[in-house]
Amino acid sequence: MAGFTKSEFIWMNGKLTPWDQANVHVSTHALHYGSSVFEGIRAYEVDGKAHLFCLDAHIRRLFNSCKVYRMPIGYTEDEIKQAIVDTIKKNGLKSCYVRPLVFRGADGFSLDPRKYPVEVIIITVEWGRYLGAEAIEQGVDVGVSSWRRMAPGTFPAATKIGGQYINSQFIAMEATDNGYAEGIALDINNFVSEGSGENIFVVRDGVISTPPLYASVLEGVTRRCAMQLAQDLGYTMKEEMMPREMLYMADEVFFTGTAAEVTPIRSIDHITIGSGRRGPITEKLQVQFFGIASGELPDRHGWLMPVE
Repeated sequence: MAGFTKSEFIWMNGKLTPWDQANVHVSTHALHYGSSVFEGIRAYEVDGKAHLFCLDAHIRRLFNSCKVYRMPIGYTEDEIKQAIVDTIKKNGLKSCYVRPLVFRGADGFSLDPRKYPVEVIIITVEWGRYLGAEAIEQGVDVGVSSWRRMAPGTFPAATKIGGQYINSQFIAMEATDNGYAEGIALDINNFVSEGSGENIFVVRDGVISTPPLYASVLEGVTRRCAMQLAQDLGYTMKEEMMPREMLYMADEVFFTGTAAEVTPIRSIDHITIGSGRRGPITEKLQVQFFGIASGELPDRHGWLMPVE
């Protein structure tokens, strides 16, 4: 996985702050209890300038996650969008990964976080392909994790709340220890859920399927884009519960996510998927996705917003 290159400035509580000065106190509530909400957003270079991908959808999910967590941001959606634009411009970036983070600050250790202040930061960094540059064409080797996604009624899986990502870290660490690029988690009923940081799609006999939201999956923005592109291309697109063995019998399997973009899976648990590399339907979706993101294809769904 590619590391990022730190930028000069971070937007922090309304101010553009030098990177090394954007600090928090060690008693910050989020450090102790994971009381944070975040987003991952990409900006792609189009015609020499940064264009944010699906910014509205990401910010809407950020605010929805905060609403579920009962954490008022203190800024409007438009103010956060403008802060993202300002930070990208201040750092002089033409393409980047954007990380807005809303978290409970200092001082105290109560498990009811609502008495503590809410802080907001926006980080913009240069960051390459999450699963490696070669993965986009060659695919990645993954394994089904022994860790399960959270059961309904324990955590709100559709939101991006920081503390929930301990589960993702267990999945990712186990995958690395077993020599895989990524792990696939099952839900509490042993149906396919998602990767540690990606939604998953399965192609079989020309039909594209993905687990529904009630399979403890994040309501992915790129997931929604992939579903739209599949429909644009005339494929049957289904949301359905999938048993584990459906992964092994698939013609193609691929991940989607802001960081992972559209990444094919070439093997699962050492079982080769399809031809063992990117399949034709995955490739067609990639052509559409990256074509729109790069400006080579028309932005027919209005997903790009120029940083101006």
